[in-house]
Amino acid sequence: MIHRRSLLTGAAALAATPLLPMRALSAGIDPDVLEAAMGKVQIAPEGYPQTEIWSYGGTVPGTEIRARQGDRLRRRLVNSLTEPTTLHWHGIRIDNAMDGVPGVTQDAVPPGGDFLYDFDLPDAGTYWYHSHNQSYEQVARGLQGPLIVEESDAPDVDREEVLVLDDFRLDPDTGQIAGFGNMHDFSHGGRIGNIAVTNGSFNKTLSVKQNERLRLRLLNTANAKIFALELQGLEGWIVALDGMPLETPQPITETLLLGSAQRADLIVDVTAENGGEAHLVRYEGDETFSQVLFNVKGQASGARRGAPVPLPSNPDMGVTGLEDALRSRLHMEGGAMRGFRSAEMDGREVGFREAAQSRNFWAMNGMVGMPEEPLLVAERGQTVRVVMQNDTMFPHAMHLHGHHFREVLPGGGLGPLRDTLLMFGDESREIAFVAHNPGDWVFHCHMLTHAAAGMMTRVKVLA
Repeated sequence: MIHRRSLLTGAAALAATPLLPMRALSAGIDPDVLEAAMGKVQIAPEGYPQTEIWSYGGTVPGTEIRARQGDRLRRRLVNSLTEPTTLHWHGIRIDNAMDGVPGVTQDAVPPGGDFLYDFDLPDAGTYWYHSHNQSYEQVARGLQGPLIVEESDAPDVDREEVLVLDDFRLDPDTGQIAGFGNMHDFSHGGRIGNIAVTNGSFNKTLSVKQNERLRLRLLNTANAKIFALELQGLEGWIVALDGMPLETPQPITETLLLGSAQRADLIVDVTAENGGEAHLVRYEGDETFSQVLFNVKGQASGARRGAPVPLPSNPDMGVTGLEDALRSRLHMEGGAMRGFRSAEMDGREVGFREAAQSRNFWAMNGMVGMPEEPLLVAERGQTVRVVMQNDTMFPHAMHLHGHHFREVLPGGGLGPLRDTLLMFGDESREIAFVAHNPGDWVFHCHMLTHAAAGMMTRVKVLA
């Protein structure tokens, strides 16, 4: 049975009833400004008060930004919050100065301050933007939104839906975002919410027609949650991952896992009967929930189409020169139930117990947090291979800024282009990329409490 409720243990008192409308954008807002500000939206069911959020544009997710491949994007971040913030443009091959990482590419924007982000959009695809300062809290409070870069040749679909998958941890008594000091989040699997939402709604419903062909842009913007998804009453193909088109669309025949920060573009046909239902199904252990309900009303004209053709590829994305590549290794250790013997923190060696007292539970290559020296230094245009060993009990979504990479598969083949790789406990995986983009680029776990608790490093690409 597929349940419509999405509230997990700890908030069962919140009944699954429709959401109240979110507050619309105020008239007259400068479209070139993204204001980070407090707001209120109805995340919990009707009957509960609105939830106080931090947001771009007063909604969850924040204002959708849509542009064309090859455009130049300009957005001025205005910080109306009471603490510093920045904007990171996740997945974009961006100028390093525009990457939005405080202490690496820019100073954090203080309360009352502003910063102009101005950069080219070389690649079509599904991306997103979010705070990169105290992101485990700021993103969890709502500071994130979709960035869609359209292809010059759009695929043959009837319509498109952008579906931002997220979760919130709400106090079941008040409906307010809660629980940022939970040490369990930092040392275990990350901050997991008790209500899963799509575009801010826990009971997202769309009307479709039988045989209608949809492009679904799925974005996982959750702090740590891994979404396990299947289709019911829909048949389709994966056509892009993390914004990058697949060389051949892949039929969806098994569960699709989206780790934190990962994206997937699907082209699906509605196969459910007119008057019936289709679902984007989410698995939670042995239970299934409808992440998105599609009410089938009417029938699209014409017969079902065949498999879609590949999306146009993005330029200069080849990964070659593997035999002569610069090689590096990233060793992850720490976390609950395993820890580490010792690691360097703040310039000195410490044991796991001492590190944990300051909320640092993870180490990479024996370092807790951002090291003074980069993981590797590459010449511009040099191919790089990094073997990653996850010697922890928990999954990690490893994200490289400014680049996309391919996984080097057993046997030497290459996986699809991605910017975030989901690794499970005790896994060893290898990635390869061409260091085409000069600057210091952060490489970190996108389970955001893990990044805050030690899982941050960087790579340097020389000009």
